[in-house]
Amino acid sequence: MRIRHLGPADLDACTRLAISRQWGPERHKWALLLDVGQGYGIDAPDGDGLAATNILTRYGHDHAVISMVLTAERHARQGLARALMEHALEQAGDRTVSLHATEQGRPLYERLGFRTVGRVAKHTGVFAGEPSGATRPATGDDLGAILALDAETFGTDRSHVLRRMFGFGVSVRVADQGFGHCWRNDTDVVIGPVVARDLATAQALIGDLALDAGGEVRMDLDLAQEELVAWAVAHGMGRPWAVSLMVRNGSLPGDRTRQFLPFMQALG
Repeated sequence: MRIRHLGPADLDACTRLAISRQWGPERHKWALLLDVGQGYGIDAPDGDGLAATNILTRYGHDHAVISMVLTAERHARQGLARALMEHALEQAGDRTVSLHATEQGRPLYERLGFRTVGRVAKHTGVFAGEPSGATRPATGDDLGAILALDAETFGTDRSHVLRRMFGFGVSVRVADQGFGHCWRNDTDVVIGPVVARDLATAQALIGDLALDAGGEVRMDLDLAQEELVAWAVAHGMGRPWAVSLMVRNGSLPGDRTRQFLPFMQALG
């Protein structure tokens, strides 16, 4: 089966495949990733949609993320996921590559040279808190400072993705040496990225973003940040579901102590 590029015209087929595997459609996420990244897919030989997909998103010249790794159930265990992963890794070149892996996907990634460097858990709930008074809504005039802080903290260039926050998301907020963003995904609102100088600033940004969104929100929390996890749980974030953060060909860039929530945890 031939690997081909995926684009906006494949959005319906991507969401159909996701639904068939008991994922949410995540149409908003697919649309963004297919725009800022490079989608790869294999068409089903029976002509019924896509047999398998993934997306490679490059950050600068030294990092890339693979996400949306899906195979139709009727085409499972035929080597399609591995073929697409090998293709994406070839396109990534010498970059360090990271992904979030389910337990089902982790053995394949280990065979391809990935190693687990952490655990991230999705927490959802209705945030219970009050406005912090320490953040404000961001404007276009804040974009330069946001991009500079992110480049310093993340260790590579994510500007082509972060420039989309104002149009893609529900809310963008800034604080002294911090920024945060939230965006709608199916039935809830996802908070991230959140970059901040310290835990208190991150909590202020996360809480205010959750209050902006109203209703149920989602936070993808690094389980190594135990204080942040405990704070989120105490403020109504429950039902955790954990996945592995994996890396190949190097180490994660930047200062992870100031990276409190990812832009989007796109599973593999």
